[in-house]
Amino acid sequence: MREHNEDEYLFGWNPTPGIVSVWAQRDGRAVIWRRDGERILCTRDSYRPWMLATTLDDLKHLGSMLQPFAPDTMHASVTYKELDGPGRSYRYVLFSRNMRVLESTVLTGASRRLGQRITAMNDLDTYYSVGPVEQYLMQTGQVYFRDMSYENLHRMQFDLETTALDPHRGRIFLIAVRDNRGLATTLEAPGPEDEKRMIQELCALILKHDPDVIENHNLFGFDLPFLEHRALAAGVTLEIGRAGSPRRTLDSYQETLAIGPEARKRTRYSLAGRELIDTLDAVRRHDFVVRDIPSYGLKDVARYFGIASSHRTYIEGSDIFETYRRDPARVRRYALDDVTEVDGLSRRLLGAPFALASMAPRRYERLASAGPAMGILEPILVRSYLHAGAALPYQAAQQSAEGGLHEGGMVQLLASGVAEHVAKADVASLYPSLMRTFQIGPSCDRLGVLLYILGRLTDLRLQHKEAARAAQPGSIEANHHAATQAAMKILINAAYGYMGAGSMALFADGRAAGEVTRRGRAILQQVLDALQQRGMALIEADTDGVYFAVPPDWTEQQERMLIAEIGAELPAGIRLEYEGRYRAMLSHEVKNYALLSYDGRLIVHGVALRSSRSEPFGERFLRKALRNTMLGNIVDVRAGYLDTVEALRKRKLPASDLATQVRLTKKPETYHAARQTHQEPAYEALIKAGRTHWHPGERVRFYRSTKGYVWLPDETEEAPVSDDWRARANGERPATTPDVSIRYADVANRRDYDVEYYVRLLTTSYAARLRKAFAPADFEQLFRPDTQLSLFDLDTPIEHIQPRWIRYQQALEAAREDS
Repeated sequence: MREHNEDEYLFGWNPTPGIVSVWAQRDGRAVIWRRDGERILCTRDSYRPWMLATTLDDLKHLGSMLQPFAPDTMHASVTYKELDGPGRSYRYVLFSRNMRVLESTVLTGASRRLGQRITAMNDLDTYYSVGPVEQYLMQTGQVYFRDMSYENLHRMQFDLETTALDPHRGRIFLIAVRDNRGLATTLEAPGPEDEKRMIQELCALILKHDPDVIENHNLFGFDLPFLEHRALAAGVTLEIGRAGSPRRTLDSYQETLAIGPEARKRTRYSLAGRELIDTLDAVRRHDFVVRDIPSYGLKDVARYFGIASSHRTYIEGSDIFETYRRDPARVRRYALDDVTEVDGLSRRLLGAPFALASMAPRRYERLASAGPAMGILEPILVRSYLHAGAALPYQAAQQSAEGGLHEGGMVQLLASGVAEHVAKADVASLYPSLMRTFQIGPSCDRLGVLLYILGRLTDLRLQHKEAARAAQPGSIEANHHAATQAAMKILINAAYGYMGAGSMALFADGRAAGEVTRRGRAILQQVLDALQQRGMALIEADTDGVYFAVPPDWTEQQERMLIAEIGAELPAGIRLEYEGRYRAMLSHEVKNYALLSYDGRLIVHGVALRSSRSEPFGERFLRKALRNTMLGNIVDVRAGYLDTVEALRKRKLPASDLATQVRLTKKPETYHAARQTHQEPAYEALIKAGRTHWHPGERVRFYRSTKGYVWLPDETEEAPVSDDWRARANGERPATTPDVSIRYADVANRRDYDVEYYVRLLTTSYAARLRKAFAPADFEQLFRPDTQLSLFDLDTPIEHIQPRWIRYQQALEAAREDS
């Protein structure tokens, strides 16, 4: 193995500065674009496409044509390099001038060895490969954005305004464009005959200003597919790639985007020389951590992050085109506000992926949506091993399986009900701290790269945090250090998850992961015991943190002193932090709770209390009821419930307030095959509306009327555009029917819903989420959908009903009894 500088593990070894985009092809050609101030330098390079193998058995048919990799064998069809490591590991790197040739050669040999035709590399589990750009970056040691700050990046945002959300029925009438170099303009097509010219102007504008990055909110779900379809219909070629690229048009492919436990298929776009960023991906990934963003629509997200201007222009989605006809200046302001908010989201959320791109050997656009374990850490580990000439582990998956499923972290619901004066203590980066303190890493990581990276990142992060604090607030320097430390935190916190990822990860180790969680449970139990001994009311413990109620007269300083006192008792290297304080908390189930901050902000956490399928009327009722319950305003809880029942029964609410949203999972033919025995509301709503085709992954809104289920066409910014026009262009059968003329405005204001169904839903789905907050009899009384008294008139006066309180005094008395 070669000697190496250990920081090369983390940052690569090639010092080339300013790389803003890389485009590599399977035939070994690569193009690199670098930023030098305001100049863009384009260079061409070549690399040897490669894959890893555990054996050379499938290349035996080459005979003497198979040669070890060396300068004088560069022109051989296939060569190999043996890495240092044990048997049954990825000991061989196979090279070729063209990846297709390499794959074909391996598949031919595998077919002979197995006695059956093998047609795909995915059918062989003894090979490992990555995409062309990753291959190039790993082979050369280059990374994006070296010696650059986020402000150096030239970013452009564009947003389409359309007459309909379906490109078969509508067209683009306005495009707002801005960048971070001062551009802010709109392109317009007042009439259908102007659309072609406008699309051509957009292409010319992109080529003229030559941005490194193109951004928008829902770029992949709406803007690019809509633009691509309308360009095809108008006969315009979207040549917006960068000069020097082998192709100037958009490239697209299907991918599965996984954020937490949710995975969705979608069409992703790429463009040679430019990175395409969808800020909706960044919002979803952010919300997977914080779990309190009420909606992913651009306007709601901008308000959530505090980047919406007080002078921002708002127009309902279904009214935009009609408003443009009457008052085009207002729509121009609206559209430019949209792209300004996208820029604000980018500044807020994309700094960390930008910093990660200077570490991981992947395109920036992929890092913006990649999972931190498999998508970021593993490429860094693979690059490190290849550079060191070391074989990568193949047995990791089997070892993980042999070790069995390890026990996870401590998750306990310690009390349910409503607590006042709540604090939260959190063990800072518990699992990474345990891994570093006790040197617990994967046994298959022979070079110790993961633990080295973990330690180095921890040290560097502290330096960047300190530098960010010392810099002028809001300065380029402060933003750079803040983004870098955030990126490093992402990788630090991903280390344990990667080690425990089982067969998905090359360097998985179930036994080591189990040892980390065992020590983690012991640490958290020590914290719980210390809090209980001091009389605190324990509410919930989850992996590395605990919620508890404190005396009602305590100040924040006293809460901090308590946590510091307990933290001093923990092992060296383990740090207990004060995470926050709350006026009240409703504890419903494990990982499902609501918090009310001292400044009045409501935070709802967990799918039992918050769901993307929620009907707006129910969600609105629940949020008000949660707030009033935690404040002890039980009369208002009852009043809010009765007001909602009355609004339903008098049909004061529009149908759009009662519509739920689901993601389709079945193709039309699959659903129709089982329809006789099992009908599902979402599909029935589509069929009733005249739609005969749809696609899995499509989001559908519908409500229940007195005559069945009714489809509500989506007029939100998150509405996806079907890519069925591709099938049409290829002479294939489309996946949706474009001639369904139902519009959102046609349905949204109807009042034909099934009243009693929604009254029951209000009680059984929304009010039921407050059941743990009250005694059973009180709950039944509060959420009776009429005002009549119960049998024998035994109801408690509403003003006397109280939540089931979780309080410090009760816990203190229990602690005294135990002692």
